[in-house]
Amino acid sequence: MVLRHLRPFVRRAAPHPHARLRRRLTVAVILVAIVDTAGTILMWVFENGADRSEIHDLWDALFFSTVQLLTVSSQMQNPVTTGGRVVDIGLEAVALCLVSGIAGAFASFFLHLDRPEQAA
Repeated sequence: MVLRHLRPFVRRAAPHPHARLRRRLTVAVILVAIVDTAGTILMWVFENGADRSEIHDLWDALFFSTVQLLTVSSQMQNPVTTGGRVVDIGLEAVALCLVSGIAGAFASFFLHLDRPEQAA
């Protein structure tokens, strides 16, 4: 009861200026992991066993989808099935959005760094 009346007098510590950036990057990493896992499974389902495909197991599918997300290119042959090509295009689109999103998070952080009340 008494503590409720003292709340206006208690000074809260200002949030750390990096808190928002850490949250945004954490969300980005989690989303990449989810998309990479989904891309791996889908590439394996579509490309495993197809003629002329270089994806023979889950490791190959993980390698392909991870490289597509990180560099939007691969040393492996392009997907040979329609489903694999659609997944490949989706991975590339997510990669472009992710790179621009991470760049925007850093830009926003540095833009508001001189205003600590808005950086959190």
